[in-house]
Amino acid sequence: MLNWANISTVLLDMDGTILDLHFDNHFWLEHLPKRYSEASGISVEQAKQKFTEHYHQVAGTISWYCLDYWAEQTQLPITELKREVQHLIKLRADAHDFLVALKSSGREVVLVTNAHPDSLSLKIERTELDKYFDTLYSTHQFGVTKESQALWQKLQAHHGFELANTLFVDDSMPVLASAKKYGFEHLLAVANPDSKKPVQVIDDYPAITDYSVLLKEILANPV
Repeated sequence: MLNWANISTVLLDMDGTILDLHFDNHFWLEHLPKRYSEASGISVEQAKQKFTEHYHQVAGTISWYCLDYWAEQTQLPITELKREVQHLIKLRADAHDFLVALKSSGREVVLVTNAHPDSLSLKIERTELDKYFDTLYSTHQFGVTKESQALWQKLQAHHGFELANTLFVDDSMPVLASAKKYGFEHLLAVANPDSKKPVQVIDDYPAITDYSVLLKEILANPV
């Protein structure tokens, strides 16, 4: 599936890739519309429709991932509302062993997330995921998302990774398409980002549902 002998750096998405996407899906699709309906006096269904339409308008842009944007749009304390359901923030069941294997094999492990810095901080607080990584980046510090070629240009200039020996792992097909266009040699898709939803069919990239199938090869090919 992957040629680990040629991979020395691993760039990892966060939500759905390292963390269970159930928290994010529940918050944005259920909890926030519920709280908005209570504050605005409209029904939950009306709130869900309103948010769904708004999400489609800004999908893939920095606004979609920006908590400040949504706080302004809703006049609600988004980070506080996230804390109301923070018990749902969890590592994927297969993530710990995968991350430990990557570090044990001597590879550089870098988090690259579109999540807002406040979201990243909350998730670090809940899971201590930062201990697994050499470096953590929120794309907000570059002003563009992983869907944009400009992000990869800025990140490569800043961090200095080599496309030929870097693996990028994500659960978003538009993001993986962007990484492929930029020239990443090694790509991996996550087919089950949300533990409460069915596995996705992915044909365009190598895909996994359980990182444990990779551990033997990772450890057999240390850097």
